[in-house]
Amino acid sequence: MSLNKVMLIGNVGKDPDVRYIDNGVATATLSLATTTPGYTLPGGTQVPERTEWHRVLLWRRLAEITERYVHKGDKLYIEGQLRTRNYTDKQGKTRYVTEIWADQMEMLTPRAASAAPSAPRVPADENNSDCPF
Repeated sequence: MSLNKVMLIGNVGKDPDVRYIDNGVATATLSLATTTPGYTLPGGTQVPERTEWHRVLLWRRLAEITERYVHKGDKLYIEGQLRTRNYTDKQGKTRYVTEIWADQMEMLTPRAASAAPSAPRVPADENNSDCPF
């Protein structure tokens, strides 16, 4: 038995990048920031807050909804799988990228705070696992 599941609640760092690939399949990429609050150790040492940035990939219906409703600063709940891929950069060096392939998304920003109306929690299509994105 094994499990590859990621659940994040964070803020969108910039407007999503949405593209359409083979036969009009929508794909979206966004950066999501999650922050762990700072604290003080018993000895008085201050540990600062820490922000992690996550690259999130969405496709098909989730990407279309992202294009329409998600904007910089919005709070999202993302559920998906952790995936790592590699590529060769311009200098010929192999680079590795870790990404979240989203299966579900829920918009958490209240309607009054968002420029666009909120969308409900949306599961991904069953066909997303075959997406070449």
